[in-house]
Amino acid sequence: MHNTVTINKEFAIAKDIYWVGKIDEREVPFHRLVLAKGTTYNAYLLKTEKPTIIDTVDMQFGKEFLASLSQLIDPKDIQYIVINHSEPDHSGGLAALAVKAPDATIVCTEPAVEELKEMYKLHKRNFLVVQDGDTLDIGGKTLLFKETPYLHTEETMITYCEEDKILFPCDIFSTHIAAKEFFNDKAPYDITEDFIGYYQAIIHPHRRYVKTLMSALEGLDIQMIAPSHGYIIRNDIPKYIELYRTLSADTVKDKKVTIIYTTIRNNTRKVANILKETFEENDIVADVFNADRSSREDIISSVKEADAVFIGSSTKYADMIGNLEEVLKELKEMNLEGKIAAAFGSYGWSGEAIEVIQDYLLETNMNVQTTSEVIKTTGMTHVEFPVRIRFSPEGKQLKKVEHSAAFVADLLLSAN
Repeated sequence: MHNTVTINKEFAIAKDIYWVGKIDEREVPFHRLVLAKGTTYNAYLLKTEKPTIIDTVDMQFGKEFLASLSQLIDPKDIQYIVINHSEPDHSGGLAALAVKAPDATIVCTEPAVEELKEMYKLHKRNFLVVQDGDTLDIGGKTLLFKETPYLHTEETMITYCEEDKILFPCDIFSTHIAAKEFFNDKAPYDITEDFIGYYQAIIHPHRRYVKTLMSALEGLDIQMIAPSHGYIIRNDIPKYIELYRTLSADTVKDKKVTIIYTTIRNNTRKVANILKETFEENDIVADVFNADRSSREDIISSVKEADAVFIGSSTKYADMIGNLEEVLKELKEMNLEGKIAAAFGSYGWSGEAIEVIQDYLLETNMNVQTTSEVIKTTGMTHVEFPVRIRFSPEGKQLKKVEHSAAFVADLLLSAN
């Protein structure tokens, strides 16, 4: 199909706010999908006293984006470039724009800074790091920033223009359609199915973080949603927000997890207890067993009743410790189909025991969690399996345990 570019210098979505994006009518390869209806890369120019760009376009269209933007403004006059999400289909035009807007300050969350510096060689550029609730006066308009981490990557935020009551949420509330009509009320058909399809493909793997989004939206009078893909929503706004709330809700109850461990200095026990606490916060029953102090019969009985099994050990001389291996040998001979499994452990040197447990689990017929599969199916890089903790689970390592447990909790509590 012919690939067209439309950047209309007369197209304003509100007073002094212009759509300056890219319409891509191809069958676009994206996240191992093919977008049969194409997509748009929506970027926005706010022509205020301090001209501001909110998001850009895919990196392959950077020069095109810059040339079209120049019809509306001299890029040298741009003072702020807001990057809500650093994925290259949104930040990709930054490389070309930054050269022509040398004095512009790049506005983003703290986790985005190093990503943007590395991707676009911006180590010498001025960044304004914003946190949840910060505002920015751009001369006649005020931007409010809300952090929405992991929707769908850690650095993601949303931007709200207070005067115009417009939400710029990047990937959130998007649709993958080459939308020439721009506004949802001008679409030739009901976009709900496409809206839900986008949610299921991109947002649902991160559904637990929709709660953060809903909290961020509280108190905001939203009269328009201007996302980074597809239609700008100005009709039935409460309906589309409520769809996210409904689609992200738990659909399954009464799940159970069995956690089995052995430990040397109690660090692996600490990991087991953090797992337990995280599951219980999600209303999932969690039974914890020290394999050296609990009867084999009680452990196996719990495994049979469980929907997920976590097994961990400290490492001593490159191996597991205690009675755990006998339990693993017995699990290999059982029919555990349908159960989720994951390995974990604390270590001080190289943590071989954790990998040995993973090998045993892979010999069962359980659905064993791996970092590789998580990345391939969700794009998440903050969730790791096996869960490997160096010494004590504190700080970032504590978060690692919580993220992994929460990921499994979502698998258990969602029918999708």
